[in-house]
Amino acid sequence: MTKKKPLVIVTRRLPDVIETRMRELFDAELNVSDQPMSQADLVQAVQKADVLVPTVTDRIDASVLAQAGESLRLIANFGNGVDNVDVQSALARGITVTNTPGVLTDDTADMTMALIMAVARRITEGAKVISDELWHGWSPTWMLGHRITGKRLGIVGMGRIGYAVARRAQAFGLQVHYHNRRRVPAAMEEAVDATYWDSLDQMLARMDIVSVNCPHTPATYHLLSARRLKLLKPDAILVNTARGEIIDETALIRMLEANELGGAGLDVFEHEPAISPRLLKLARANKVVVLPHMGSATIEGRIDMGEKVIINIKTFMDGHRPPDRVLPSML
Repeated sequence: MTKKKPLVIVTRRLPDVIETRMRELFDAELNVSDQPMSQADLVQAVQKADVLVPTVTDRIDASVLAQAGESLRLIANFGNGVDNVDVQSALARGITVTNTPGVLTDDTADMTMALIMAVARRITEGAKVISDELWHGWSPTWMLGHRITGKRLGIVGMGRIGYAVARRAQAFGLQVHYHNRRRVPAAMEEAVDATYWDSLDQMLARMDIVSVNCPHTPATYHLLSARRLKLLKPDAILVNTARGEIIDETALIRMLEANELGGAGLDVFEHEPAISPRLLKLARANKVVVLPHMGSATIEGRIDMGEKVIINIKTFMDGHRPPDRVLPSML
């Protein structure tokens, strides 16, 4: 007798090769329109699915999980973070949660360096001058940015991505500093010549560039609060490719409006996809570089994420512990 395939509901469009493989392996219900599911749609999905494959745009909170059907046993998140899933509530209902760690490390680290360069060297501003046909030729004192070689980079969160940023930063001649919940092994520090700070406040006050690379958890919500942002040097650059909620965005906007900060490069926002009109105004005034959450947006990265999702589902359905299981103690 042929074994019944699990019903796997995917909330967004994934790369064709991944969707095709899912159809081969599972009874996969795909989102052809690629429109984000409403909360009502998500409730319907958890009521009938054996496996749900959500993304960062789907909020799988306690109220949604409370309505899950008995068949739902796995939430295979298509993403590195799981702040969109109430892992504790899922565990309480006997639902396993997995994610896709590691595959986005290099892509996000690349984007972090791109934002650092874009802000320091005014790259997007220069590109707009060309596209608006406003360039009248080279001048020795026009469009001057800042050299990053020799500057101090403070990394908030020395996990996989933070360490990948450190490796790239060293190649650019930046002096690497970091703050982390736990100090990394000495060999890792030595490899990138990194200086550890157990006090985030002390590190922030001394850095020329600060890169946010920690996950969003209850403990890191507004980790860079209004008070901490005030510690930054007035010519410092702040870059965030992690999660918008880690920074008090309103306080950051106030500082940028008051010219109390050298600049910012943001790939994520506190209330995305909504972006503050004040932040957009600052972008038009070239005081901040903003990108539409593109840090992990490579074809290779998305395919790697999808393959991890498939491995997690298949391993779970074969009766084994999936390799990327997430537990509340890990958050």
